[in-house]
Amino acid sequence: MIAAEGLGKTFRRPVVKEGAFAGVRSLFARQYKETAAVADVSFTIERGEFVGYIGPNGAGKSTTIKMLTGILHPTAGEVRVAGRSPQRERRHVAGRIGVVFGQRSQLWWDLPVRDSYDVLAAMYKVEPDVKRKRLAELTELLRLDEVMDLPVRKCSLGQRMRADLAAALLHDPDVLFLDEPTIGLDAFAKRSIREFLRSLNREFGKTILLTTHDMDDIETLCSRVMVLNGGALAYDGSLEELRERIGLPSRMTLTFAGDVDAAACAAAFGDEVAVERADGPRVALAFQRERIRPKRVLDAASALGDIVDIHMEEPEFEDVIRRIYSGATNDR
Repeated sequence: MIAAEGLGKTFRRPVVKEGAFAGVRSLFARQYKETAAVADVSFTIERGEFVGYIGPNGAGKSTTIKMLTGILHPTAGEVRVAGRSPQRERRHVAGRIGVVFGQRSQLWWDLPVRDSYDVLAAMYKVEPDVKRKRLAELTELLRLDEVMDLPVRKCSLGQRMRADLAAALLHDPDVLFLDEPTIGLDAFAKRSIREFLRSLNREFGKTILLTTHDMDDIETLCSRVMVLNGGALAYDGSLEELRERIGLPSRMTLTFAGDVDAAACAAAFGDEVAVERADGPRVALAFQRERIRPKRVLDAASALGDIVDIHMEEPEFEDVIRRIYSGATNDR
């Protein structure tokens, strides 16, 4: 559904000169500075995938989304959405995609929400009967009854975001691009949006590309994650593989029926398991899952005595992403 090959975008900005007659000199010898926002990014997204597209501020995420939707033209490379170019066949592609920018609304600020939907339906040439049926479904799924007759400017952030999602789906697109859809929302509103997006993907088969700084969005919704750093694709794969590649340890805390001897504890596990703490009946261990599985760790621990409690902690996804942003891996 989405394909990018060698995608690049360079912005060219004039250099502001200083000193006497600087403005006059610029008329005859203007200089420019080029900044590569996206450089040689390639990926494909299949129909029905839910992909997270993440990176630090300034990494090029929004620039990529704008190229995929036809808002910006790439400096290099090619984009295909549903087999067509968003730049050369913009009108056709616009009918196949829905876009939500978390910090910008596609609704008309002073119009009631209902009127905005009428305008959008006319723009996308949605038949009146189809519009009524689809809007009724979206109103029920997104709980929009309370906002239909409100001017958009009077809606809360959570209400407006739900209304924007409905607007993006009114023409029943195949692909949904979401740029920070949960930014600024409270926990309840975020949960509501996530449940709706999960339903869209799993029950209706929508292909979704999500950019966000909220790692809970990624862990809850996405089966695959692409990490953009410095305009280049630093990683593309599953969340589990990402954790393993970064190399942060899993942790296991065991509680035994009686006190455990610290020396015996160290001897029981060998080099593959680090004993971080052995304090009476409690033992804290750290290990890499790709080197030793948790069952083997438990088998070794059982030789130390009767285990009465086990607590496992996987690496926090925030820590994994922080490690990537700091340049710990450059795998693609």
